[in-house]
Amino acid sequence: MFLDHAVIAGVMTVGLMMVIYSSVGLVIWKDSPRRGRR
Repeated sequence: MFLDHAVIAGVMTVGLMMVIYSSVGLVIWKDSPRRGRR
């Protein structure tokens, strides 16, 4: 069924985007110099 493949592909794409955006955001947030915690 193409619906199952489409749903799986969509979930994998969203999951991959979330992982990439969260990792990039975490790196930027940890590397941000405006944090007072050193």
